[in-house]
Amino acid sequence: MPNLQNQVVLVTGATSGIGKVTATELAKMGAHVVLLARNPEKAEATRREIRAAAGHDRVEILLADLSNLNQVRRAAAEFATRHARLDVLVNNAGLIFGSERQVSAQGNEMGVATNHLGPFLLTALLFEQLRASPAARIVNLASAAYQFAKPQLGDFQSERDYNALRVYGNTKLYNIMFTQELARRLRAHGIANVTTNAVHPGAVASNFGDSAGGWLSKLTQLARPFMISVEKGAETSIFLASAPEVGSTSGGYFAKKKPEPVKHAFNTPAHARQLWEMSEALTETRFLS
Repeated sequence: MPNLQNQVVLVTGATSGIGKVTATELAKMGAHVVLLARNPEKAEATRREIRAAAGHDRVEILLADLSNLNQVRRAAAEFATRHARLDVLVNNAGLIFGSERQVSAQGNEMGVATNHLGPFLLTALLFEQLRASPAARIVNLASAAYQFAKPQLGDFQSERDYNALRVYGNTKLYNIMFTQELARRLRAHGIANVTTNAVHPGAVASNFGDSAGGWLSKLTQLARPFMISVEKGAETSIFLASAPEVGSTSGGYFAKKKPEPVKHAFNTPAHARQLWEMSEALTETRFLS
């Protein structure tokens, strides 16, 4: 087991499923873990559980709804007042929404806001803390669902054509493209002490999909007996966050702790640059430009 003593780790979506297992296991390795969560009661209960499991009290809470960019800004500013550096950022949180299109506080489609824009902004705002680490890692939860993506940057917010499953697939492809483009920009800027990789956790029997409501929730509930455990699903995230052998690996897409090629016609450097620039505009931030 790697020794993460003195390392500061932030995990989003850390009160259930893969995120909770990831945060718990990294805390057991000695890390000081920051749980970014929406619900204060669930966050406090999770903090108590992780402290008991890890045998230390270096577990803290940061409250924010990733779909709300103002809350992301506030959380990042609060983190910066508590910690001078960040060693591991696990952008784990992700949701699938229902059959009716919803928008965030800033008017962004909720899937794009929660799964892509929130993590993009959080990473940008915490980048100085990541750079302050001797060897920082950014782990982005993606999914093999990227294979079903049909992105249209001209209808990025799905205003003309909304489909919950397609939006989810699109955002998972965006997670991978963000990871790859971030790795390219880190190299271009000569930044060698920050790495980034994306993860496909597998089909996990968690409460994922419950937020969708309707037939999507029923479908995920029916499929649950055939899925892998959350413990198994978290293994690759934990591996990328802690294993010495991948400490210098960057820009990869991993499943079952192994790198895999990303095969999608939309995944080109030109589209990745466009996505990055759109993300900067929508989050009103500049990041490794």
